[in-house]
Amino acid sequence: MRSSVPKVLQPICGRAMVGLVADALRGAGLDDLVAVVAPGARGVGEAIGGCVSPVEQAEQLGTGHALAQAGALLAEHRGHVLAINGDVPLVTPATISALVNRHESTGACLTILTCDGPPSHGMGRVVRDDNGAVAAIVEEADLDARSACSAEANAGVYCVQSPWVWSALSGLPTAPNGEVYLTSLVAEAVRQGHAVESLCVSDASEALGVNDGVQLDRAREAMRRRINDGWRLRGVSVMEPAYIDVAVEIGEDSVLYPNSFLQGRTSVGKGCAIGPGSMVTDSSIADGCRILNSVVEGAVLEEGVDVGPFSHVRPDSHVETGVHVGNFAEIKNSRLGRGTKMGHFSYVGDSWVGAGVNIGAGAVTCNFDGVDKHRTIVEDGAFIGSDSMLIAPVRIGAGASTGAGSVVTKDVPPGARVAGAPARIIGRGSPSELREA
Repeated sequence: MRSSVPKVLQPICGRAMVGLVADALRGAGLDDLVAVVAPGARGVGEAIGGCVSPVEQAEQLGTGHALAQAGALLAEHRGHVLAINGDVPLVTPATISALVNRHESTGACLTILTCDGPPSHGMGRVVRDDNGAVAAIVEEADLDARSACSAEANAGVYCVQSPWVWSALSGLPTAPNGEVYLTSLVAEAVRQGHAVESLCVSDASEALGVNDGVQLDRAREAMRRRINDGWRLRGVSVMEPAYIDVAVEIGEDSVLYPNSFLQGRTSVGKGCAIGPGSMVTDSSIADGCRILNSVVEGAVLEEGVDVGPFSHVRPDSHVETGVHVGNFAEIKNSRLGRGTKMGHFSYVGDSWVGAGVNIGAGAVTCNFDGVDKHRTIVEDGAFIGSDSMLIAPVRIGAGASTGAGSVVTKDVPPGARVAGAPARIIGRGSPSELREA
């Protein structure tokens, strides 16, 4: 992969490749998982999740040698073992279940998953005898004229009888490159007179193995298409290109506009509009929200919030129902109360803002003094004039107001009006009340 990240940990739509394989296995009802990993491999168990037994393959001597390392754990198991490559991220639970059912119903010694070509780079070919029965799998590096003509490829998923497989593995030949191929089990089973069955996937993308960056990108594109189509079938309008991670949830009648990303553990309610050009990560978005050309990460937006364009809601922020966040605004580690309006070019950080507050254009909560972060509190109904600087720690009382360009360094009593730099009390009431007077 020419990457510092191990192949099976390469991300596809927000999930490590091997995690997608494990999800498919669990979706098919297979929970007793054993992972064969290279020495020092970190993160594989975490990516798989749940209960998994790791087995180390001390030397990289091929896929057959890798499966043999699990023998100590599984040799006493009487029944069937499913072996699957960690780099086939698009296989589905339905296909795995169908393969298991085919294996059990036919009583085969070995059942393999195949796909009709043209095979991708790195995939072995399935060779059949004159009667159409599976005779062998030939790895790509060992193809001869006969096997190269086969358009049927090995998908890297196998059901096999135990304990036969463990004794058979010990007798497999070593390839010229010093590896023992798991695919050699097919010829060995045929040589011993055992039945070998196969199941061909209807969607060839399920058999796509990943061996380089090009195939990784193809897998990402296929998974993205699968996810997007799945949401379309559930009443979501997805306009291409759109990027949705596997763990995301979206309510019906929501619209995802082009060049938008829903990432991580994000949930979007009903009737929302995301994008174009928005990125929402690990956030909870309630019904009826609008996020236009903006970034929301690690935040909560309640019902009917609109954000942007070109705004940023940063982690640990909570925006209550009906809040408006205008152009080029930023919220960080703050809570904005119901119905508050935050004008463009404004910054609210480490703050608690009450309900019905007006935050004028260019207003800033100055929360950092160069050493520590401090908190700003703006109570219900306050009016923060354009270009006001609120020097934290500071509290603006309920119904108070600040004049344009004020630099507020001290608490403002409820109902007071302040102006100047530093701000001083010049009266009482909101600007609208003063005009009416």
